[in-house]
Amino acid sequence: MKRYFQFEELGTNYKTELIAGLTTFLSMAYILFVNPATLSLSTVPNLPKGTGMDPGAVFVATALAAATGSLIMGIFAKYPIALAPGMGVNAFFAYTVILTMGIPWQTAIAGTLVSGLLFIILTATGLREKVINAIPVELKHAVAAGIGLFIAFIGFQNAGIIVNNDAVLVGLGDLTKGTTLLAIFGVVITIILMTRGLNGAVFFGMIITAVVGMATGLIKAPESVIGAVPSIKPTFGVALAHFGDIFTVKMILVILTFFFIDFFDTAGTLVAVANQAGLMKNNRLPRAGKAMFADAAATTIGAIFGTSTTTAYIESSAGVASGGRSGFTAVVTAGFFLLSLLFSPLLSVVTPSVTAPALIIVGILMVSSLGEIDWKKFEIAVPAFFTIIAMPLTYSIATGIAIGFIFYPITMVMKGRSKEVHPIMYAMAVIFVLYFIFVK
Repeated sequence: MKRYFQFEELGTNYKTELIAGLTTFLSMAYILFVNPATLSLSTVPNLPKGTGMDPGAVFVATALAAATGSLIMGIFAKYPIALAPGMGVNAFFAYTVILTMGIPWQTAIAGTLVSGLLFIILTATGLREKVINAIPVELKHAVAAGIGLFIAFIGFQNAGIIVNNDAVLVGLGDLTKGTTLLAIFGVVITIILMTRGLNGAVFFGMIITAVVGMATGLIKAPESVIGAVPSIKPTFGVALAHFGDIFTVKMILVILTFFFIDFFDTAGTLVAVANQAGLMKNNRLPRAGKAMFADAAATTIGAIFGTSTTTAYIESSAGVASGGRSGFTAVVTAGFFLLSLLFSPLLSVVTPSVTAPALIIVGILMVSSLGEIDWKKFEIAVPAFFTIIAMPLTYSIATGIAIGFIFYPITMVMKGRSKEVHPIMYAMAVIFVLYFIFVK
């Protein structure tokens, strides 16, 4: 085991790897409760029955997808990077694909499966570099920042801080309302924990908020902490059964968006965490293909279980900061995700007031990508701005990507930089224009 994971070469040991794996798990454990709340659309009132996914099944699918993905990453790619259903893409899945576009979740989950298979094909053929290199780095950062704003906006809505206002579209909610005050408390306490540099701050912030909610009577206490594992039957295999429903122009856009978000997240996370761990060699990522395959396989398997796109988590950096260097860190994290299946009764205390702070904090972290965009170059600023601003204002990540990708070749050509635009970007601009004309 030590030899396989190269403990001696990496300067690590079992104790260090165990602590690192636990640290990574605590840093990303919030997804176990946020993902079911998001995909079930539990915060949206008066929805027809069956619009959202079964929260219990999604909880199990989330844990299994995280465990499976982390195991593949740890054993096959040998990186201390854990995976789980991604924030951002789950919001797109629920609030854009299901709620706004009116696509049934069964079809959407089939689209997730296809995006994973597409990722596997591109990884196996080596085309992944061509696709990711075709998209300018500024638009990649704009997509990340836009998703951050979108997630934070959803968090503010779930908290009751931002509400509907017929006169000006949105307005400030009733800040004296108990559940809203609880959410505000959660935001403040999580910010304090984050500022202090506590590993797992988002997760512990949720726990503290839930405890305060139960103490004040705003949240009903669960009957137990440990219980039977919920049935995964409502979601398991649905993606395969609805595979034939994806052949529409609208679903093609959805699948491409799933793919792009996962692609960018994975590439960025792999480079960032590997660099932090000192695993980069000559500015290149060893076993990059295996790491990409682990992510693609996790998305495919996760979709079969019944959850949105599974991706590498930047929270893995917390485990690396604790000394994790080998794939055994990810294996340990996978073990804790499997153990978490016993704690499904806690889902009942994870109300919108509890999840809202997590969404807002994750949004803050993602918006940091704004600093990587060269705003002084107007030809770059225009598509980046439209990408970012359109996501929260149209309540659609896909729309933001489409608008930004349309304007990018326009501004670059007018600036005399047409040769710098990859042919793939021209093709996508045309596709998105046709989408707005004939589908939207």
